[in-house]
Amino acid sequence: MAKSMSLLWGAGSPPCWRVMITLEEKKLQGYKHKLLSFEKGEHKSQDVLEINPRGQVAVHAFITARDLHELWKSINPITTCRFSSSGGGGEAVISKIMAQDMTLLWGSGSPPCWRVMIALEEKNLQGYNQKLLSFEKMEHKSQEVIDINPRGQLPSFKHGDVIVNESYAACFYLESQFKSQGNKLIPDSPAEQALMYQRMFEGLTFYEKLNAVIYYNWFVPEGERHDSALNRNREALVTELNLWEGYLQKLGSGSHLAGPSFSLVDVTVFPTVATLFRFGLSAEKYPKLGEYYALLKERPSVKASWPPHWLENPKGQDTLKDM
Repeated sequence: MAKSMSLLWGAGSPPCWRVMITLEEKKLQGYKHKLLSFEKGEHKSQDVLEINPRGQVAVHAFITARDLHELWKSINPITTCRFSSSGGGGEAVISKIMAQDMTLLWGSGSPPCWRVMIALEEKNLQGYNQKLLSFEKMEHKSQEVIDINPRGQLPSFKHGDVIVNESYAACFYLESQFKSQGNKLIPDSPAEQALMYQRMFEGLTFYEKLNAVIYYNWFVPEGERHDSALNRNREALVTELNLWEGYLQKLGSGSHLAGPSFSLVDVTVFPTVATLFRFGLSAEKYPKLGEYYALLKERPSVKASWPPHWLENPKGQDTLKDM
């Protein structure tokens, strides 16, 4: 299997090293590889861009979709909880019982919190214990949160004695533990599954670049703010938006982010897309993102977890209207 794998990498890059260690641990020696120089700008070469339009060997290493699927399965066996019942009613009762052992501390409008809430809805885990906290009142730094999440961040999620606070980790955990319950969130198709993982982790970059614009004044002290820095952040976000617009263009009308099926990448990235439009992004300038937003905002799990303060004030802001 290793002979059909290709890796473009840079020496000293932790992201590249992670993949190489995993390949060695799985005894997948003999893969094709090419060492590139960051100093010479080789990570921006056509060789790289054909596989990764970001031109970032330091961020991504490359394996064919099928082999990525096989590699992921070998290092991430999924634990499955299976419930037998005489019908839908029995399954609903079991779901409610399981959910009662869960606690979520969250903040309205927070994409990381929203990710976990969508995942819980998709897995039919309604009825969990929850508490809405205020960022403005600094309630995310309260002892109640610190006891679960020493970073003092939301979401803070607990299932029995298991604590999973990072939103991506919580989503993976829920799909893993309740795989046969609710909607399946990891597709069977190797190509679709590989694309799902790829876009999920690109989604973190997407979210960071959005925050660097819409929350610039929040993150940067007044005396350290510069128009040039904000303009650079805006340019970086435009580049990111064009990448995602292109991804959706290639997938075709009516597609989800990894193909025809709703999956974990939609759970994790849709809240970022929704925040874009909440802050005034133009669907006319970014029609594919607009189409995707319109498609998913009507999904039951999304509607059930829609930020309450967005419902109270649907208008939003215009920070990104000229983006």
